[in-house]
Amino acid sequence: MLRSAPGAPSSSLSLLASELKTLFRRRRTVAMLLALAAIPVLIAVAVRLSSSVPPGRGPAFLDRISQNGLFVAVTAMLVSVPLFLPLTIGVVAGDTIAGEASLGTLRYLLVAPAGRVRLLLVKYAGALAFCLAAPVTVALAGAAVGASLFPVGPVTLLSGDVVQPPEAALRLVLIAAYLAVSLAGLSAIGLFLSTLTVVPVGAMAATVVLSVVSQVLDQLPQLEWLHPWLFTHYWFGFADVLRQPVLWDSFASNALLQAGYIAVFGALAYGRFVTKDVLS
Repeated sequence: MLRSAPGAPSSSLSLLASELKTLFRRRRTVAMLLALAAIPVLIAVAVRLSSSVPPGRGPAFLDRISQNGLFVAVTAMLVSVPLFLPLTIGVVAGDTIAGEASLGTLRYLLVAPAGRVRLLLVKYAGALAFCLAAPVTVALAGAAVGASLFPVGPVTLLSGDVVQPPEAALRLVLIAAYLAVSLAGLSAIGLFLSTLTVVPVGAMAATVVLSVVSQVLDQLPQLEWLHPWLFTHYWFGFADVLRQPVLWDSFASNALLQAGYIAVFGALAYGRFVTKDVLS
């Protein structure tokens, strides 16, 4: 047993590489990423074909798209936050363990020298990779279609300051990173739910429903005391990235909240998975 320890890191990396390759080669994953990329395309085409967008109508920044194509990416990410991103994350996270169990491959993964804890960590790492890939896909598609259909120039931030396109592109990267952090807690919830069942659809649906319920609760003033504890509370805080200087308070609060959800639901997933009978 001691002789196998030096090879453990390389074995973990091989397992992670295999998980990422499997995840991003799936037709379902590709289809979800293409669907996310279609959101900014639809927004850009709709604005392009319309005569004008009245200020204050529609999603935030929609009326700025015709002036600067980079706002296509910002608007698309804003539109994706409530439903589309949680939906895709719910599908990936809910399938982590339950998908293997439903196919009958989970027992073989555990018979191999993978180990339950290592497998759980690798599955969650794969879900986190998709958490990053999803908003980055929206941002890249938005920037590309925005630049092709509209002029691109200096961007006026929410604080009134003007930044050049390279710095504006960096702000888009920060927004995508903010959203990736925001979705990390939801992924941990999905991972836990995935350990509770062998039916992936059930875990997927429960994860998405919880994200919707959390957002609804966050809108009720009667539950204001609960709002800071909801994992969706800071999802729209990325607007602070569009200020000069960048306000990091929301980013830090969001990261701390998501870390708490990762710790709690990661521990619950661990407790469930290490005692789960999957070999019988």
